[in-house]
Amino acid sequence: MMRSEQFEADLEVFRTEVEAGTQFLYAYLAVHAVAGDHESVYELLNRAPLFWNTVLGALQTATFIALGRVFDQNSAHNLDRLLKAAQDNPHIFSTSELGKRKQGAQPEAPIWLPGYLRQSYSPDPRDFRRLRAHTRKWRRIYETSYRGVRDKLFAHKEASTPTEVDGLFENTNIRELQRLFVFLRALYGALLQLFINGEKPRLRPGRYSVTRMRHHPTPRSWSTGVQERITHEAEKHLLTAAQHGMQPTALKDPKRRG
Repeated sequence: MMRSEQFEADLEVFRTEVEAGTQFLYAYLAVHAVAGDHESVYELLNRAPLFWNTVLGALQTATFIALGRVFDQNSAHNLDRLLKAAQDNPHIFSTSELGKRKQGAQPEAPIWLPGYLRQSYSPDPRDFRRLRAHTRKWRRIYETSYRGVRDKLFAHKEASTPTEVDGLFENTNIRELQRLFVFLRALYGALLQLFINGEKPRLRPGRYSVTRMRHHPTPRSWSTGVQERITHEAEKHLLTAAQHGMQPTALKDPKRRG
């Protein structure tokens, strides 16, 4: 029987894998998007083309490697194992276990805790079947369009000619890949809220379009996903660097020292 602490640790590993892949993907997309919209940024990248091609290549590789670890059945922390652990160990989400987590190290239960636990949600098999149905849908998409890219190009160099590489990418779609990562983040959020707050697991929608995030940012008072934070950070940094690079360098008076 799995203990709550083990599930919590596995859930945290899943979070780090998903967020890492999300950051890699959206950093890659943001650089391309900002360079496409700003001539000054495009010129900045072309001042060090080898460096920026290396950075973009590394981000693309890391995106697919992280995605593979999430879906790879041989991975110790893959998505299906996490869901199976949740479904096979319903006691983890019981009100008694939730009460222990909420009480923490306090010697006595907080006065509000009994009422809180009465309002908490205990999942049934239908909740996990629903989550697994969504997961199967996205796994089919991964297996059809993205696993070959990961396995034959980034994890192993089976594809080497331009024709072979183009063939691997012909079924991929940027919008679909963005939505895939946003789904993984939503799944983590659903399991986390069930585990720590006793909320019914819901797959909450998230923003995935780089264009919309750049041109219609979420208000600062609202919480944002890592995909939006990395997009804005990349854009701000590139624009600042480009502006600084366009400023003339001050020349020293050759007659003065220091």
